[in-house]
Amino acid sequence: MKQFTMPHTEITAPQVVLGLMRIAEKTDEEIRTLVGAARDAGIDFMDHADVYGGQLHECERRFAQALKLSPAERDELTIQTKAGIVPDGPYFDFSYEHIIESVEGSLKALDTDRIDILLLHRPDALVEPEEVARAFDELHTAGKVLHFGVSNHTPRQIDLLKKHVNQPIVANQLQLSITHSTIVAQGVAMNMQAESQSVTLDGGGIVDYCRLNDITIQAWSPFQAGFFDGVFLGNDDYAELNAVIDRLAAQYDVAPEAIATAWITRHPAQMQVVLGTTTPQRVTDSAAGADVPLTRAEWYELFRAAGWKVP
Repeated sequence: MKQFTMPHTEITAPQVVLGLMRIAEKTDEEIRTLVGAARDAGIDFMDHADVYGGQLHECERRFAQALKLSPAERDELTIQTKAGIVPDGPYFDFSYEHIIESVEGSLKALDTDRIDILLLHRPDALVEPEEVARAFDELHTAGKVLHFGVSNHTPRQIDLLKKHVNQPIVANQLQLSITHSTIVAQGVAMNMQAESQSVTLDGGGIVDYCRLNDITIQAWSPFQAGFFDGVFLGNDDYAELNAVIDRLAAQYDVAPEAIATAWITRHPAQMQVVLGTTTPQRVTDSAAGADVPLTRAEWYELFRAAGWKVP
């Protein structure tokens, strides 16, 4: 598994992350098997959120209950969680009070004394960055959160936070797959007036912005065709793309999931892929993609096969 030092941190991170949003109904043994498969594949980076599960902090709690980590075992992991979504709203809350309350709940549920990375979970239109800064300062000074990031934020939204927040923004979790890659595709088609792909939305240039500011992009839903409307792997609606994926999978002697992963990890932005599966074999298959050396031609062939325009 390829690893790198996350900018602004001391964390040696794998290029593939285990997302744990779907473990609420799993048994302790199933959770241990899932995490064990990830560890065997070189994944020691766990992604949580306070809203994952049927109840607040449920998946965080199930993770801790199943693994019962010793202090030494806890030190071997990077544990990331998120705060900011209020599911019974539905709305978003980046207030000082909510961030502090959420982190305290996560620390208790995870049975840990610190969170390695806290992400603000989707933008809050009513954000008051001074309150975010006050919460971050308090949590950081107390050693309860070591590093901070965001999720699904635009360049300007990050700049607004950075105007007040003292700690570096170390990560931005964004939806990205071969077929859901507007954040990459819009740059390729820049100034191609006839192509909707070239339209700049939400501030534009988030990939380049993150590279310029040493913010690690974490790609969520790496196999989703669109916004939670099914995967593209093995999907007849993406026959041309799957033909290329299957050919490359045979060529590199890996599963199709590895090629889908490799398309993201091949990007020079040094992105992380966040897996959402609870199937151990799929974790193993996907993680292998971080070590697949796609050529530039193969990367663009996949890009074209997904329907994106290349001049």
